[in-house]
Amino acid sequence: MIKKIAAEFIGTFTLVLLGCGAAVLAGDIVGQEGIAWAFGLSIVAMAYGIGPISGCHINPAVSFGVWVAGRMPTLDMLLYWAAQCAGAIVGAGVLLVIASGAPGYSISADGLGQNGYGASFSPGDYGLVAGAVFEVVATFLFLVTILGVTGRNGANQFAGVAIGLTLVVIHIVGIQVTGVSVNPARSLGPAVWVLGDALKQLWLFIAAPMAGAALAGCLFRVKLLSDDN
Repeated sequence: MIKKIAAEFIGTFTLVLLGCGAAVLAGDIVGQEGIAWAFGLSIVAMAYGIGPISGCHINPAVSFGVWVAGRMPTLDMLLYWAAQCAGAIVGAGVLLVIASGAPGYSISADGLGQNGYGASFSPGDYGLVAGAVFEVVATFLFLVTILGVTGRNGANQFAGVAIGLTLVVIHIVGIQVTGVSVNPARSLGPAVWVLGDALKQLWLFIAAPMAGAALAGCLFRVKLLSDDN
C-alpha cells in the first residue's frame, strides 16, 4: 500500500503541475487546445508510469467510481484520496514557486489554473447550473471510459491512451465552462493556494465530479455497462 500511496501522490502531483502549468505558464502560447493536451498527455504518461503500481487513479472521483463499482476496498479508497489531495496541493505549490519567478506574476490576478463558475470566474462566464451539469456529465463519461477500458474484458493495454484522449476532448469542450475539473484533487490543489473565491467555489468541484463518478460506478456495479455475467 505504501507503494500505491506514493504512486498516487506522484501521479496527481504531475497532473496538476503539468496540466495547470500549461495554463499558467504557457496558456497564451499554446491556447486552449494545448492546455487540453497537457492534461491528457499527463494522464497517458502516468498511466504507463504508475498504472502497474496503483492503477493510476490520480483523482478522488475515479477512486470513488471504482469503489462504487465494487472494485476497490473502502480503506484503499480513503488512502488514495489522501495521497491524491496531498499530491495536488504540493503540485500547485511547486507551480506557484515557478510562476512567481516571472516579473509581474500575481497569484490574485493570474491564478494557478483554478476552477470556477459565474462571471469573472468561469473562463466563458458560464453560471453555476451550466458548470454543475458539465462537471457531472463530463465526469460520468470519463468514468464510463475508465471503468470500461480497465474492466476484465477491456482493452487494458490501450487504457492509458483511451483515458488520456478522453480527458483531452473533455478539456477542449469544457475549459470555457469551468476550466474543467472532473477531479476534486485537481481543483483542491490550486484553490488552497489561491484562496478567496477559488476556495469558496470548491464545493462544486467536489460534489459534481463525485456525483458523475457515482452514477457511472452504479451502472457498472449492476452490470448495465458491463458484459460480465
